[in-house]
Amino acid sequence: MKDHDPRHGDRTMGMATGRRGVNKQLGLADMQKQVDDYIGQFKEGYFQPMTLVVRLSEELGELAREVNHHFGEKPKRQDEADGSIALELGDMLFVIACLANRLNISLDDAFAAVMEKFQTRDKDRWTRIEK
Repeated sequence: MKDHDPRHGDRTMGMATGRRGVNKQLGLADMQKQVDDYIGQFKEGYFQPMTLVVRLSEELGELAREVNHHFGEKPKRQDEADGSIALELGDMLFVIACLANRLNISLDDAFAAVMEKFQTRDKDRWTRIEK
């Protein structure tokens, strides 16, 4: 993806800075392992799958609220704290990694399968950019 392609918006909007001990260049398997290492330090472990789906829905609502404030017709209240689309997407990735780990699903394999589906089923659906 190009940095300033208008179809993709501003890639820098709300980007989080790196934190101590957090690798900013993770693949999906690495992300799942980092989440598993984090969750593994607690006796409670992963939530049940249904609880994780509910959490994912909550995070999607928070993302929708931020997108609406940035691009929609509903501005934030003056007393409302600034949010971050990037952090809300990160929250969703964390919950998705938790759900995948809980169900022993490889996100690498799942993503590869979904891309294969799109590249075959929808290969002629859209107008291609001439190179």
